[in-house]
Amino acid sequence: MIAGAVRLTELAGGAEITPENARFFAMPLPVVLHILSVGVYSILGAFQFAPRFRRRRPGWHRAAGRVLVLCGIVAALSGLWMTLFYPRPVGDGDLLAGFRLVFGSAMLLSIVLGFAAIRRRDVARHRAWMIRGYAIGLGAGTQALTHLPWFLIFGTPGEFPRALLVAAGWVINLAVAEWFIRKRPTGRSRPSAGGLVDR
Repeated sequence: MIAGAVRLTELAGGAEITPENARFFAMPLPVVLHILSVGVYSILGAFQFAPRFRRRRPGWHRAAGRVLVLCGIVAALSGLWMTLFYPRPVGDGDLLAGFRLVFGSAMLLSIVLGFAAIRRRDVARHRAWMIRGYAIGLGAGTQALTHLPWFLIFGTPGEFPRALLVAAGWVINLAVAEWFIRKRPTGRSRPSAGGLVDR
């Protein structure tokens, strides 16, 4: 979130154009859409996983869910677009681009499958797919943590270790998500008093 805010400030304030940020100034719309959609997705999405809040405000859960589907799709598509069409910065190679395409596509697919599941009133699958999509969407935060020990011990990572450190953020998040999904009961969902379906 902080890095995204810094980037938006650079673009809005007309910061000096450098080789590192030139691609964003040349075509700012994709990165602006990405930062804004990820910000809403990250913050608003957290409230979807608070059971008491969800039960007390079922209408809010549904309305926020529609916003989150839109924001998640915009975040995934803009991330894929930037991977495919922005010039690569120094240190980003084919492997990292491949990881970004795989996980960006997985996020998009998870959100679409989650939305399709709730349309069928399959709450268990809806919940599982939305957790996976959210875990991927929060990958950047975990990537900051996977990079930190490397920076402290070895300095700036090269192309290959950087790709693995970035991928590790997504893998860790998905592993935690799968653990969380599987630790919950697998029984059939039931309607709540508020009209939503809860586990």
